[in-house]
Amino acid sequence: MRKIISILTIALLLMACDEKAEKTDGYVINGTAKGVYNGMRVYLKASDERSSQKAQDTAIVMDEVFKFEGKVDYPQMWYISVSNVNGFVPIMVENETIEVNFNKEVIDNSTVTGTKANEALSKYSKGFKLLLDKRNDISKQFSATMNSTNTESREEISKKLGEVNAELSTYPFKFLKTNSDTYFSLSLIDNILKSNPIEFNEIDEAFAKLDTDIKNSPYGKTVQANLEALKKKNEGLAMLNIGKVAPDFTAPDPDGNQISMHNIRGKATIIDFWASWCGPCRRENPNVVKVYEKFHNKGLEIISVSLDKPGQKDNWLKAIADDKLNWHHVSNLNYFQDPVALQYNIQSIPATYILDAEGKIVAKSLRGQALEDKIAEMLN
Repeated sequence: MRKIISILTIALLLMACDEKAEKTDGYVINGTAKGVYNGMRVYLKASDERSSQKAQDTAIVMDEVFKFEGKVDYPQMWYISVSNVNGFVPIMVENETIEVNFNKEVIDNSTVTGTKANEALSKYSKGFKLLLDKRNDISKQFSATMNSTNTESREEISKKLGEVNAELSTYPFKFLKTNSDTYFSLSLIDNILKSNPIEFNEIDEAFAKLDTDIKNSPYGKTVQANLEALKKKNEGLAMLNIGKVAPDFTAPDPDGNQISMHNIRGKATIIDFWASWCGPCRRENPNVVKVYEKFHNKGLEIISVSLDKPGQKDNWLKAIADDKLNWHHVSNLNYFQDPVALQYNIQSIPATYILDAEGKIVAKSLRGQALEDKIAEMLN
């Protein structure tokens, strides 16, 4: 009996050792891919800062199965795709065992299970797809009424379409309110932030309600830093609204002297963002010259901020001379990274800000006759 017990004990120890050997502190993704031929490549991809997907690992399908193993510093949203199959399957990669059933016929019917974050991802995706299907159905109904004389029916369907679009826009935030204990929610917040949202308060509130360990994770700290950056950006943009006093700035003129916008302000002031390489800017310059010549004696001042590139000072100066721009000019010769351009959130040029005598913004992005009419209204 003692010998039998000893043998059983040794067997249990060996089993325990085998289980320990199989355990990993990283992730194991076990995948099935019915109908996918042997030798086909499966890619595990992550998105970079530009939202481009880059392969982190590659597996080969054999007997309709594949496997990934690795380790991540924190749970994060990645994607699985298969050669010659359109689309991809989102997956929350975390250091646990994850099961993937890849459906090559209807990729949206693929499933990812095995962890709390992936269960939340699945729940979110199903809810979102239901709303998309609902919108598609209503859109078909609306299209069918385009040639109908029944305007009442068309308006009713249009109303329903608006309602479902509103549901789609608020769906992420409703989901976040009831799912604060999963890393998928943190990933969702991160993705919303990357889409340049306007719903900052809702995002801030959703992040604040996440479980403490999720917020304090390395990924949580990164998302929090992005939130703070967005908050500062929004505060800066609010200072550029009509009615606000335009932020002052100082920048070098062609001779290297520092010029302050505050010190050259007139009864009306145009801050003109342009560049020598910008065709639309150069075509607009004759109109700006006409406005300046017509209203300078009445109190108009212009300060042009050039977004010319590093090493292109000669191009900048030549354009000033060729276009006869006889007013104040500044530039850091740093393209769209010019500090003044960043301060004024300049995304494209030409761009203008029109200020009154107190330095308040009264109009933005005026060109052609609209610019002349506004200055005339202010100074005549």
